[in-house]
Parts: sequence; C-alpha cells; structure tokens
Amino acid sequence: MTAYDVIVLAGGAAKRLGGADKPGVLVGGRALLDRVLAACDDAARTVVVGDRRATARPVLWTREVPQGGGPLAALGAGLKLTTAEHVLVLSADLPFLGPGTVDALLAAAGQPAREGALCTDPDGRDQPLVAAYHAEPLRRELALIATEHGSLAGLPLRILTAELELARIDAGPDAAFDCDTWDDIAAARARIREHGAVLDEWITSVKNELGIELDVDTGVLLDLARDAAHGVARPAAPLTTFLVGYAAARASAGAGPDEAAAAVAEASRKATALALRWEAEAAQSAGQGGDAAGGPAGGSKPDAGREGTGTP
Repeated sequence: MTAYDVIVLAGGAAKRLGGADKPGVLVGGRALLDRVLAACDDAARTVVVGDRRATARPVLWTREVPQGGGPLAALGAGLKLTTAEHVLVLSADLPFLGPGTVDALLAAAGQPAREGALCTDPDGRDQPLVAAYHAEPLRRELALIATEHGSLAGLPLRILTAELELARIDAGPDAAFDCDTWDDIAAARARIREHGAVLDEWITSVKNELGIELDVDTGVLLDLARDAAHGVARPAAPLTTFLVGYAAARASAGAGPDEAAAAVAEASRKATALALRWEAEAAQSAGQGGDAAGGPAGGSKPDAGREGTGTP
C-alpha cells in the first residue's frame, strides 16, 4: 500500500452557509470533518488547515497566512508539515468520501509519468480537493507560483493543477459530493437515511463513536436478531445481540480485529442455533399438544402455582 500524508482544508469562510462552522456541521451524527478523517485514517500524518477543534483522531493543526487567503495558500501551509512522497488533499466537507476513493486516487497518482490524480464529478469537472499528488512536483509548482505572483493568497487552485500531469478518475455520484449550502447539507442527511444505506451508515457511525475497529458481518447479526425475536420473543433480539457482543469481547480479549470479528461470528452461530432450537421446540409443542410439552396425561391442568408465570 502507498504510504501517504493527508492535508484537509477546513478554514473556508462558508459564506453560502451564512458563516456557519462548516467542518463541524453534523451529517449522520458526525461532524463533516470527522467523516473525512475516517476515510483516510491510515495516513502516516494528517494535517488540518483551519481552526483547532475536537476531532475523532489526532491531527496536526496549521493555518494559512494570511487567514482566509484561499485554498492555494492553505495547501501551501499544510504541505510544510508533510514528509511523505504522496500527499492526499481533501476539503473538509465531503460526507460520502470513502477509503475506496482514497485508494483509487493513490493508485492512479502512482502511474508512470503522472504527478498526481484527481477526481472528476458526474458533470466531468475536476475536483482538485479530492486528489492525490506527488509531494515534490507539488512543492515545486507552489514555489514557482508564489515567486510569480508574490504569494499564494487569493489564487485559485486551477493555476496549480494546470501545471501538473494529472490522472483523472471518475468519483461517481457520491465521493466528490461537497456541502456548500444548507440544501447540500439537507440532501446529504437525507441520503444517508435511504433504505439501502442507512444500516451501513449507522454501524459505521456507532463504531467511530465507540472507537471500535471491527469488521463485523452485519447480516449475521441481523439474522440472529430475527431468529431470537421469532423463535423466543421480540425483546430477546436486542438482549441476545448484546450478550453476543459481550461474549465475543471476553473471548477475544487482547486479540486483534480479525480475531474479534471471528469471535462475534462464533458467538452469533451458537446463539442462532439456540434460538432455532427454541423455535423448533415451540413448534413441536404446538403440534403435539400437552404430552410433548411435558404436561400431565388426560388433559389435566398444569400445577396452578406455575400457571400464567411464563416459565418455560
């Protein structure tokens, strides 16, 4: 895997949001900046250009000079704190950026004769803040631009990208989706609640909130919850999944994420088998009457002391 540093630009004025703190705006219960940081959590060094704030993982902070000097000045400030051969450059308002896009950018930037790679949006427009660059050409061009114009402040990014040999990759409808307006925020919040995405979004958010790095087969857990609810009782579903998690944590204490995921799968298998046994037993009892359930022969009532208690 390509080693890289990342620079996240988080210092814009957000004029179209009425000056709101855009990196801190919540989408799916997580700040936009934290969502971006989660997509590149394997970076060797993460530099955020913007005002300091609480973040989901440690970062280095810096500001462009002068503050509000624009994206090119911010990029120049961030680049001073990087050391890797490749630098990922991102804006802080990409709610749907994922590790797959990061990997694709780094792979494309590594092609022969390329000095970087950037995403294009569905309309074919370049997105220089969803990009990966070779650090040395980036430093070279920034120095030349600063010399020519006197500084980097107020200059657009296209001055930089026009001078670099860049590969382009299709970002698809989501990866380059950025939140410039409140309508964009509303659209992002609605999109993560769509039927096909809401569970993955929720599980990812929970794992980030709890600091869990665990790849779990959610289908196995959902099947377990269904079997517990159907074969035992509805309240058994959340309680059973909790117990499975607890058992898996005990079984994999001190182990890595792979062992923990395997422990979850094994605990789920055992609990599912138990729920299915309960369901089969209930079906057998219903089909064979009191004898199969252990009741007295001849239709006698069960012990009055146990009647209606719900005791199995």
